[in-house]
Amino acid sequence: MLHVVLIEPEIPPNTGNIGRLCLATGAVLHLVGPLGFAIDDRTLKRAGLDYWKDVECRRWPDFAALQASAGTARFFYLTTKTRQAYWDQAFQDGDYLVFGRESKGLPETLLNAHPEQCLTIPQQGVRSLNLATAVGIVLYEATRQTRMAPMTG
Repeated sequence: MLHVVLIEPEIPPNTGNIGRLCLATGAVLHLVGPLGFAIDDRTLKRAGLDYWKDVECRRWPDFAALQASAGTARFFYLTTKTRQAYWDQAFQDGDYLVFGRESKGLPETLLNAHPEQCLTIPQQGVRSLNLATAVGIVLYEATRQTRMAPMTG
């Protein structure tokens, strides 16, 4: 299975929509604190509709704790500050796709420590994409590559 990591997410509807994407693809959602909202926020639940209770969601106090629990898993850091396109990466089952805050993205120190694992969604005419949109783009490409069997509702 794939893993989606949100570091310090700020907007409840984005996190709710990302939770729905994770449920639809069988991915695990990891929320790294501090969060910019309460996890039981009704806006978050509304964005995830009635699916939120079914999302496999794990909470972490900080990114170091998540990394320590992941063993030798591969982490990929999504940012606008690289030229390496996500579609050129060969994703594998068990990979972690890491996304930053809506207002600031991932910390520079994290990106600088892992330049070979930084990926971007090529775009023009905009500064960045909505976080839920970005997660959907990369998560479904990783899902396609790892050949998830079609699911029916």
